Amino acid sequence: MEKKLFEKKISSKKIFTGKIIELYLDEVELPNDKVVTREKVKHPGAVGIVPLNREGKIILVKQFRYPTNSALLEIPAGKLGKNENAADCARRELKEEIGAVGGKIIHLTTFYTSPGFCDEILYLYLAIGFERKENNPDEDEFLDIVELKMKDSLAYINSGKIKDAKTIIGILLSRDYLNLI
Repeated sequence: MEKKLFEKKISSKKIFTGKIIELYLDEVELPNDKVVTREKVKHPGAVGIVPLNREGKIILVKQFRYPTNSALLEIPAGKLGKNENAADCARRELKEEIGAVGGKIIHLTTFYTSPGFCDEILYLYLAIGFERKENNPDEDEFLDIVELKMKDSLAYINSGKIKDAKTIIGILLSRDYLNLI
């Protein structure tokens, strides 16, 4: 790591533990020797999957997201379980949210969602060749399934009907991977 960019942690205080996240208030020393505080959200990591069915449609889920106070169109996604492999998590989430089983899971990329305050890492996949069966969402998960042609999903991105970052990134990378428009 470049020394001229490195921030050295001096102290760390956990100030919140929730069901999904932990929140820390850290003191760090900057490269210029100044000491500042940093807020950090610790997250277990997550997956997002762009499921493309045999008809060439992307299967999205529409669900209410409390922090945005709105229903969003998103690719199926979920947090990693303790010591869970990301590809296994992707398969689990596909089954739970849209009833997809089998097929091929293709890793597209891995990225940090909001590195200014959170360490959440997201593993992004494309799913093809699966079968649809009955979904089994978590008991606190209420969602509608929406199927869109690739070109329609791109229009939804451009018009602002799709606002979720992982969904936008996933659709664009899937289009590039499949060389579809």
